[in-house]
Formats: sequence, structure tokens, C-alpha cells
Amino acid sequence: MPSIGPLELIVVLVIALVVFGPKKLPDLGRSLGTGMREFKDSITGNSKDDDDDGPTKLTASADDAAEKPTASKASEPDDAVTRPHS
Repeated sequence: MPSIGPLELIVVLVIALVVFGPKKLPDLGRSLGTGMREFKDSITGNSKDDDDDGPTKLTASADDAAEKPTASKASEPDDAVTRPHS
């Protein structure tokens, strides 16, 4: 099986440059490198879990809060006030 020489490598890079353009090529290389690193880390078990960072806080914007109806306080039992049984 023949190995890939420098001439073949240059031809492949020129074709990639023509197809993707000079602006997208660095982004594609960066994405490919990140994907390969994540794959390697997942195979070897050297991954950084998101669970180690602690819980994340999800916040809703004011628009989201205004759109969602809230339950009225009258329908929920109040634990602080208890009535004695007669």
C-alpha cells in the first residue's frame, strides 16, 4: 500500500482550500482538532465531566416569566398555617 507523500498532501490541501475557501478552512481545522481531542479523551477516560464543575443555574428571562401562567396561591395549601380540628 503506497504511503501519502508530500505532493499528495499538497494536492489535498489545495483542493480543500478551493472548496471551502480561506475564511472557513481555519475553523474547519479547529473543529476537527477539537473533535479528535474529545474522541481521544473519551476513549482513554481522561475527559473532564461537566458534573465536576457543579450544578449550573438556569435562569429565565423576564419575557419567559411573563408568558407562563403561574398557579394562584389560593390553590396551594399553606404549610405555615394549620387549623385545629374541631
